[in-house]
Amino acid sequence: MRVDAVQARRVLVDDAFVPATITLHRGTVASIEPFEHDAEGLVLRAPDSAYVVPGIVDTHVHINEPGRTEWEGFVSATEAAALGGATTLVDMPLNSIPPTTTLAGLRAKQAAASGELMVDVGFWGGAVPGNLGDLEPLWEAGVFGYKCFLSPSGVDEFPPLAPDEFLLALKEVARLDALMIVHAEDAAVLDAAPAAPSRSYRDFVRSRPDGAEVAAITQVLDGARETGARVHVLHLSSARALDAIAAARDEGLPVTVETCPHYLCFAAETIPDAAPQFKCCPPIRDSGNREELWSALRAGIIDAVVSDHSPATAAEKQKGDGDLQQAWGGVSGLQVGFSAVAQEARRRGIGLAQVSRWMSRNTADLVGLTRKGRIAPGADADLAIYDTGVDFRIEATRLAHRNPISAYDGLRYGGRITRSVVRGNAIDVERPDHGWGQQLLRP
Repeated sequence: MRVDAVQARRVLVDDAFVPATITLHRGTVASIEPFEHDAEGLVLRAPDSAYVVPGIVDTHVHINEPGRTEWEGFVSATEAAALGGATTLVDMPLNSIPPTTTLAGLRAKQAAASGELMVDVGFWGGAVPGNLGDLEPLWEAGVFGYKCFLSPSGVDEFPPLAPDEFLLALKEVARLDALMIVHAEDAAVLDAAPAAPSRSYRDFVRSRPDGAEVAAITQVLDGARETGARVHVLHLSSARALDAIAAARDEGLPVTVETCPHYLCFAAETIPDAAPQFKCCPPIRDSGNREELWSALRAGIIDAVVSDHSPATAAEKQKGDGDLQQAWGGVSGLQVGFSAVAQEARRRGIGLAQVSRWMSRNTADLVGLTRKGRIAPGADADLAIYDTGVDFRIEATRLAHRNPISAYDGLRYGGRITRSVVRGNAIDVERPDHGWGQQLLRP
């Protein structure tokens, strides 16, 4: 239903929570008034235990449609997003068939998404061997940048870039004033690591060592220095790379960095063996590493927190009967990430306003969506109501994700998203309605 105002005792405005009434007009924020303001029309009133924050802007989501829609799809992914407070997604270019590495691949994505969206969705392009000439047409068609891998992606249709190919792609990215986002694990370091079949999570971590991230991130920073291209390090797992990133920032290199809820919430020593729901690449590391990531977020070395929602079917996740080298890698966390990070932040004395900045404004700014990720006059009326008076007991079978597999299954959080508003449309969680989400193009 379309609402005309949202009223709450705690509304995030300019990094502070204040009592306010947000008036809306044609899908945008018209004004921010005092709480006592007598708004006209349909008013959505949040309970006193709730906080109103900007809708989450999740710039790292694998929706997988078309081609692998049985893993996830636009209907299930955008419903999960809405139920978790994410009002804007940017979809990754791989795991769908065809991948978004050509203009035809982008058009296939857009056709599949038509009429299926509950939230707004944009698209990344892909940089792979042989598609250098496709980058400019994709940019002109409105992708938000390009993703590449420096080691095998796991799917044959999206191969990694060799060092010389990566440098050529960065030169083109710089020419277009575009953005290259990088899965930064070094192929040679991974090849040298022990990777025998094993059900042991400790063995899996050894097969994806810190050195793979450090070497690849060094390559990314060197490439940015040589070409001037803007680069973004995806899903940083290893704190061992933080010193190099901080030095690059001090040098003035155009680099941004993200991490993910699963790296901030879990620790390797507590993950059971033969539990593929926790497998992701790069891996979840130990608790000391986790705390260093939190410190880097506080210090501004890491800019953003995104889900890296990477689902698969039960058959893919359980491949190998517990052998973590065979199971598909990826954590499904789109619907629960904000609640998880908010609680872990609260344990560390970090306020909800900072969590919102990492997951909404900073991600929106990364992709140039300056009307998203903030509550201000003229911004899109994308809002999430987070209620600390409501517990969130996570049951994988009750999440909107297409496949009921989640590392968060069985956990309980003291707070959950109870309502999302997408451009003024308040989503009814009992009767979700698709079709009002829009496809986004780069501004």
